[in-house]
Amino acid sequence: MSQLPTSPALTVDCVCFDGRNRVLLVRRGNPPFKGAYALPGGFVETGETVETACRRELLEETGIEAGKLRLVGVFSDPKRDPRGPTVSIAFLSLVEAVEPRAGSDAAAAEWVADWHVEALAFDHAEIIAAAEDMLGAEAG
Repeated sequence: MSQLPTSPALTVDCVCFDGRNRVLLVRRGNPPFKGAYALPGGFVETGETVETACRRELLEETGIEAGKLRLVGVFSDPKRDPRGPTVSIAFLSLVEAVEPRAGSDAAAAEWVADWHVEALAFDHAEIIAAAEDMLGAEAG
């Protein structure tokens, strides 16, 4: 049996909007980008689907359960993570504005109204913008 080639790590990110168009962000507790805002997400574990990983990461980092997951896109810039190449499958979930509680490797979790002015980790500003575009196209 042949060995699989070395490939980028597979990750997930979850864009959650509430009814007031705020986005759910976490403050990263670990490098890279320690202290910066980021989307809830992380590495897909062996044996789980990307949808399961997305739900798990959201719950672990914020205490919030995802509703229906909708695919935002695949983000694969080899330089998106300074630790090495990763590919992120990003999902969108519309959720109620329940109070998040930071957990796992998140230092904090909160709803952010004006995320555009924040310096976000990785390519998360691009991912949130794509999710907003998707919602705008559906509404218009």
